[in-house]
Amino acid sequence: MKGNGLTFRQDYFDDPAGWSAVKALILDIFDVDITPLDTVGGHDQTSFPSAFFDETGCCIANLSAFAMPLVIDGRAVKAAGWQSGAVRPEYRGQGLFRDLIRTTLDRCEKQGYEAIVLYTEKPGLYEPYGFRAVPQYVFKGAAPPPANGNARARSLTIEADLARLRSLLADRTPVSHHFAVADQSKMFLLNCHLLDDVRLSLLTGDQTVIAWRMTPDHTFQLLDVVGRTIPTLAEILDGLDLAPTSVESFIPPDRLSFPADPVLDTGPLVFMMRAADSLRSGGPFCLSPMAEF
Repeated sequence: MKGNGLTFRQDYFDDPAGWSAVKALILDIFDVDITPLDTVGGHDQTSFPSAFFDETGCCIANLSAFAMPLVIDGRAVKAAGWQSGAVRPEYRGQGLFRDLIRTTLDRCEKQGYEAIVLYTEKPGLYEPYGFRAVPQYVFKGAAPPPANGNARARSLTIEADLARLRSLLADRTPVSHHFAVADQSKMFLLNCHLLDDVRLSLLTGDQTVIAWRMTPDHTFQLLDVVGRTIPTLAEILDGLDLAPTSVESFIPPDRLSFPADPVLDTGPLVFMMRAADSLRSGGPFCLSPMAEF
């Protein structure tokens, strides 16, 4: 496939020049540097990108898909995530992105994906192709009383504890029965670099990693839980030796024993999903910020 003097390519992430070109596109369009992926093993090997390149090797337009298995209302769902959808400004309005969407949809259907999810600031680009905006929520409530356990935590860093993090991510239990990723280690590791003030702590009692923040007003923000078991919120706070004034959970609280109130997330990114109605969660949910892509 060629268009406007451009060359169409697929599955080029293992080509160093192609990988550098898409990193440059993402930096130029989104001001996001994904170079830290190179320090944690490189790109997701399940990725199947499609793109147009010019004669100099510059990536002009790209759309990438990757395997993102989900749990939705207790059911394992074969899902794909779409990311890095971008066209350089001088080439917009020529149908390049439309071609990439159709190509990527066809590839997802041939691989048997039941659902496709993405984040965007422009939902209108995807609605004609069956994507629907799905509201996400933050779960807020009072901090529970201490669990009075014996677990204590130690801080982790990507640099010193990468092998431990990889091992726990590879064998994690989904954080929610309602809606959660079952496996997406590369985005977790990248988001450790991209998100501000994320702290990682290992609960020594059950080898569970907590991704969290504390706001200036002493609100505890729970971003993710990685481990074979999901402790309650009380056990998490006890292990971290924290007594916050309030809690905001950015994962559904059904496994946390946390009676929180869902509050609509009004951030700039819209979460969209293309799937049968039977695969849409029946209650309020959110996807962990550590899994955003």
